[in-house]
Amino acid sequence: MTHRYKVSGMTCAVCASTVENLLEKVSGVIDAKVDLSRHEVHIRLAENVPFPRLQSALAGYAYELYGDDMKEAKVGGFFWDDRIVWSRASFNTLNCLVGCSIGDFGMIIFLQALYPDTSMFMQMVLATVSGLCTSIILETVLLRVREKFNWALALQTAFSMSFISMLAMELAMNTSDFMLTGGKAAFGNPMYWAALAFSLVVGFLAPLPYNYYKLKKHNKACH
Repeated sequence: MTHRYKVSGMTCAVCASTVENLLEKVSGVIDAKVDLSRHEVHIRLAENVPFPRLQSALAGYAYELYGDDMKEAKVGGFFWDDRIVWSRASFNTLNCLVGCSIGDFGMIIFLQALYPDTSMFMQMVLATVSGLCTSIILETVLLRVREKFNWALALQTAFSMSFISMLAMELAMNTSDFMLTGGKAAFGNPMYWAALAFSLVVGFLAPLPYNYYKLKKHNKACH
C-alpha cells in the first residue's frame, strides 16, 4: 500500500534524497519517492506504520511531514517569513562559511609566514580563490559522506551550487578583515580576534538573504 504526504522544508535534490533515506529506514517502509515539484513524498508500506512514527523519522531535520488534512500547511504566506527555509538557508550558509574560511585564512597565514613581501592585493585575491576551492572541496566530501553521492556526482553538485553566494561571502569577509586589521594576522592582539569574529559574521550575513531567495523561489541551495 502507498500513502502520499506533504513535506515542508525540502528545497533541493539533496533535501529530497535525505528525506527518502530517512523514511526508508523506518521499519515497515519499502521505499519512499519524493516529488520535489509538489513537495510530496509517496511512501510504499509493507505493513501499517503509524503516522507519528513516520514524522519522528524526520525529527532533528528541517523537514516536516503532514497528513492529508494538513497538506496545505507551510504553503503560501509572506515570501520572507518561512522559518523552515530560513533555517535551511542558514545551515547551508554556515557550511559555506566553514569551507571558505579554511582556505581564506589558511592562505593569508601561509603567505604572511613564508612570503611576507606579497602585496596586500595579491593576498586578498589568493585568499578568495583558496576559500572558493576549499568550500567546493568540503561540500564534495559532505555530499559523498552524508548523502552517499558518488564522487563524480558530488563534485558536479558542489560546482553547480551558488558561486555567487560563495563569492559574496569571500568579498565580505576579506573587505571587512582588511578594513579592520589591514589584512595582517596579529594573533597576539585581542583586537585581531575581535575583528576576525566580526568578519566571519559579515561573511555569514552577506549571502544569507540571497541563499534564502534561491531556496524559496527556485528550490536551489548553495549547499
